[in-house]
Amino acid sequence: MMDTQPLYDLAPLARLMLVGILIALGPLAWIALRNRGSTPVRRLQALTVLTLFLTFDLVLFGAFTRLTDSGLGCPDWPGCYGSASPVGAREEISAAQEAMPTGPVTHGKAWVEMIHRYLATGVGVLIIAMTASAWVQRRQALRSGAPQLPLSPWWPTFTLFWVCLQGAFGALTVTMKLFPAIVTLHLMGGVVLLALLCVQAVRHTHWAQGRQPVNLTGALRFALVAATALVGVQIVLGGWVSTNYAVLACTTFPTCQGSWWPEMDFAQGFQIWRELGMLQDGTHISFAGLTAIHYVHRLMAYLVLAVIWGVAWGLHRRGLLVAQARWLAALGALQLVTGLSNVVLDWPLVAAVLHTGGAAALVVVLTWSLASSRVAAQPQAASAPSRAPRVSA
Repeated sequence: MMDTQPLYDLAPLARLMLVGILIALGPLAWIALRNRGSTPVRRLQALTVLTLFLTFDLVLFGAFTRLTDSGLGCPDWPGCYGSASPVGAREEISAAQEAMPTGPVTHGKAWVEMIHRYLATGVGVLIIAMTASAWVQRRQALRSGAPQLPLSPWWPTFTLFWVCLQGAFGALTVTMKLFPAIVTLHLMGGVVLLALLCVQAVRHTHWAQGRQPVNLTGALRFALVAATALVGVQIVLGGWVSTNYAVLACTTFPTCQGSWWPEMDFAQGFQIWRELGMLQDGTHISFAGLTAIHYVHRLMAYLVLAVIWGVAWGLHRRGLLVAQARWLAALGALQLVTGLSNVVLDWPLVAAVLHTGGAAALVVVLTWSLASSRVAAQPQAASAPSRAPRVSA
């Protein structure tokens, strides 16, 4: 059944977009009610923060989709066997499930995959609303001579472009049958989307509260940038582990397969453009290749954790960005615990989803720290630590 289904079937596209609009109406109504009487800038700030929160949830649900092997629960895109929901495709799903009960297509997996698509469409609608609001406010400010917005409307415009690109990679994830490089890029696209939204949320919040960035020394600011870059690299490596199902290549800690340097094939493990489980020559990837994927991620984790905790200690010792410093220390510990759980407890689903969520949260906190600070000769006194962006009731 999967082989006869066209990979792209745009027939249900309009109905999927309608579902996305209906999903987005809830958050939009909540923002309108909670911010009655507020300025348009304040409403845009609230919408941006809420969209950031919902996008983080979407990243978590995407991890759940991947980790439950639901990525091919519907073998076509954007719908499910040409329908807008698994209800309309129940006959096709039942036939595929009967033919392969433990295969990629089951009723449960189809619902997980489609709910992920519905939520992604809803987030896209919210970003469209953000973009439209930013341009309207920019135009009104130019007409009235009022102060400009804290950020150019090109920020949400680029974010909208990025979420459309994410949609394209989501489609390729399905149509290219979980191609590891595409799935990893899709994960990184979600992380970049979080960073884009976080910058906008922080800048709008500071504008609404009349706050200035925290002054950091050049060394501390550089350490924040380095930590962010290292976390980004580690997320790529972690995505490569997950998409190649290499988590269980090492099931002991701190050694791997009883050795500090197990047998590894780096050429196979980091051959990028290939199908899942295969090499470019059509042969299967070896266990040594999977071990190389896993162990590189583990070795990199030692460096990343040391840098994260070092940055957290440096910020906390100076009384700067104290909230962010505490979050960095806690999230580093969460990543260590969940990473070890994945290895020694056979990759439990909760730990695996939390591990992805912790990585995404690290990106948000590091971006929050960078957007809340700047380089200056004299660091800001400890009396004014940065706070988390909040939406008032």
